[in-house]
Amino acid sequence: MPILVMKFGGTSVADLDRIRNAAEKVRREVERGYDVIVIVSAMSGKTNELVGWVSKTSPLFDAREYDAVVSSGENVTAGLMSLTLQEMDIPARSWQGWQVPLKTSSAHSSARIVEIPRENIDQKFAEGMKVAVVAGFQGISEEGRITTLGRGGSDTTAVAFAAAFEAERCDIYTDVDGIYTTDPRITKKARKLEKIAFEEMLELASLGAKVLQTRSVELAMRYKVRLRVLSSFEETDETSGTLVCDEEEIMESKVVSGVAYSRDEAKMTLLSVADRPGIAAAIFGPLAHGGINVDMIVQNVSADGRTDMTFSCPVDQVLRAERAMQEAKERGEINFGELVQDTEVCKVSVVGIGMRSHAGVAARMFEALKAENINIKVISTSEIKISVLIDRKYMELAVQALHDAFGLDEAA
Repeated sequence: MPILVMKFGGTSVADLDRIRNAAEKVRREVERGYDVIVIVSAMSGKTNELVGWVSKTSPLFDAREYDAVVSSGENVTAGLMSLTLQEMDIPARSWQGWQVPLKTSSAHSSARIVEIPRENIDQKFAEGMKVAVVAGFQGISEEGRITTLGRGGSDTTAVAFAAAFEAERCDIYTDVDGIYTTDPRITKKARKLEKIAFEEMLELASLGAKVLQTRSVELAMRYKVRLRVLSSFEETDETSGTLVCDEEEIMESKVVSGVAYSRDEAKMTLLSVADRPGIAAAIFGPLAHGGINVDMIVQNVSADGRTDMTFSCPVDQVLRAERAMQEAKERGEINFGELVQDTEVCKVSVVGIGMRSHAGVAARMFEALKAENINIKVISTSEIKISVLIDRKYMELAVQALHDAFGLDEAA
C-alpha cells in the first residue's frame, strides 16, 4: 500500500473532540487506500505545563530527566488517537519513539535524528495494521535514554518518517489553512499560496514565519519530501492547503513570494575596533561559544586602523552577547571603545526564487520603504532574500508597504 504521513499539531489535538476530528481525517485517507503514519504533538499547552513542572522541581535540572518528563505529553496523545481510531474499527496502535526505534544523538532537548529503521512498523503493516500513531518530538539515544528534538520537533519527526518510509506525501495539519504571502493578522491582503519552493519556505521559516519548523523544511528539501500544510478545522481535499515542493513543480512564480518579519531583534555595534586580520574571528568566536544567534553583520570602512562592527541578534540574547564581548575584551582578545545597543528594532524580509533572474528587487524594496519614510539601519542579502533592520514601531507599516509594492495580493 502507498504510505501517507499525517502530522497533527497541539491545537489540532487539544481535546477529545479535536482528536476525534483528526481521527476522522485519518479514516478518510485509510479508505482511499493508504497505510498511514500519524505523528502527534502533545495536547495544546501540555508541553509548557510539563516544562513548568520541571523548572519548579529542579531549577538546575538534569537534561535527561527533563526529556523524560516533557516527552510524555506526546505519549498521551498517541494513545488517545489510537483508541479513537480503534473505536472507528480501524486497526491502529501507538508507538513511542523508543519502540520504533527513532534513533537520535545524545544532545538532550535538542537531539538530531540519526536513523529510523523501518522493520518494526513495516512488519505491523504487513500483519494488518492500517495506522501507526507515533509520538512526535521524541527518540532514543545510543545510551538508551529518551531524547527530545527541541520545540516544534514533531514537524521534523513527520518529515523524517516520510523520508524513511518513502511516503507519497507528508501532510502537516495545523490551525491555519496554508502558507500565506505574509501574516494575515498584519494585512488582510495576504494571499494563500497554492505552492511554494523548498528554498523559499526555508528562508521564510528562518526569517520568522512560524508555520513550519526550520529543521523540518531543511529535511524535506534534502530528501525531496513533498509537504502539504493545511487546516485541521476545515473540510479538505487534494487541492487544499499549500504544497511545499521542488522549484520544478512550480510553473510560474512571482519575483517575490512572501514578506516575513521577526519582531524581537536587537542591533549591537562595537565602536572603534582594531582593524586587523582575525578580528572578525575574535569577535564572533566568543559570541558563538556563548550561544548567541548572530544574523546580520556589517563592518564599516576602516579609518586610522579602527573600524566599527555591527551585528544583529534576538533581543533576549543581548545581555549574553554583551557579557561575551566584555569578557573577550578583558582577556585581551579584542579591543573596542564602546558597545552600543539598539533593542527597539525588527527585521523585515522579502523572499522569492524569482530574484535570481530579475533585477531591481532591492531598488523596489527600498523605494517602498522610502515612500513610508522608514529608515533602514542594516541590510543583508542572499540569492533569494533581502532583509532589513528597521525601527520596530514601523514593522506593520513596512510589511504592508512591501506586500503592496510587490503585488503579492494578486496571483502569479
